[in-house]
Amino acid sequence: MSSYATERPASAAPAPAATGWIGFVVFGGLILILSGGFQVIEGLTALLRDEVLLVTSEALLIELSYTTWGWIHLVIGLVAVAAGCGVLAGLLWARVAGVVIVFLASLVHIVFLPAAPVWGTLVIAMDVLVIYALCAHGRDVRSD
Repeated sequence: MSSYATERPASAAPAPAATGWIGFVVFGGLILILSGGFQVIEGLTALLRDEVLLVTSEALLIELSYTTWGWIHLVIGLVAVAAGCGVLAGLLWARVAGVVIVFLASLVHIVFLPAAPVWGTLVIAMDVLVIYALCAHGRDVRSD
């Protein structure tokens, strides 16, 4: 039986003790995945079925084509899903990417706020919770 599989590298810092906040960070990771999935659906809808989007350019703060809007949502959504999975795995890059993506997603929803005020407000509120969870307590889910 080999002992090298259970030994920790000398340079690795010990994982912090689990706190009650770990559930909040897991919630943040799951919301990242869920929000990213919604972003992907929004992006694919804008790319493939733009006739179901009934928003005029006057209702938006920035005038973009549905194709551009679709690609923005698709890219943000895919990165958010990847970051959410990484957060659940305890990866530092995923926490950083998650904060950046959630911030960008909030800006995108602010632009789209006049078209869907209730949905946009709810998404922005969830984004603020995710940013707090990842920044304040993200290391609670750090991988060894």
